Amino acid sequence: MRVIDSNGQMIGIMPTPQAQRMADQRGLDLVEITPTANPPVCKIMDYGKFRYEESIKAKQQRKAQKTTQVKEIKFHPGTDTGDLEHKLRQIRQFISEGNKVKLTLQFRGRENQHRELGEDMIARVLDMLKDECFVEQAPKTLGRVHGCLIGPPRAKKGGGGGKPQISVGASAEQKKPEQPQKSPPQENAAGGISISIG
Repeated sequence: MRVIDSNGQMIGIMPTPQAQRMADQRGLDLVEITPTANPPVCKIMDYGKFRYEESIKAKQQRKAQKTTQVKEIKFHPGTDTGDLEHKLRQIRQFISEGNKVKLTLQFRGRENQHRELGEDMIARVLDMLKDECFVEQAPKTLGRVHGCLIGPPRAKKGGGGGKPQISVGASAEQKKPEQPQKSPPQENAAGGISISIG
């Protein structure tokens, strides 16, 4: 077999017993890393440390590859208060995990004659969650299904904390009315004084 030491340096080709003795002398393990090669390639290493480092790398890769899922929560025009609160908790949980949530309401039978009740239900849910989510797709009706898509709130630009300050109109300094400019007194032809304002 071809043997590589713990520093990645090639030692050479040797019988397996010799390579194992070399690993034992260093208090390390002899690990076969490329069994299909000719001859097979083995490395002298701390196998326990190697497995730990590999598990850390795999965990980091899974974390980096985490994908956003789309969950679905279904409503009915007659969803009662208790069921509504349960669904709201589910939605908040999904949003907190970084997922998107599809809110759907399907009209059945006589419900088609009073679609405004279903539309009001979805609008009510969005109003309850308005500070906790971002509406990805506005509510719309397709056939017998009314729904929308929401996701986690978007990050605010600027990095400033607190709620954004909304200013209406000009600032306090800009709102100060301009004082009329008085022109200096001027003598008129009759010898009197005339003052013009503005």
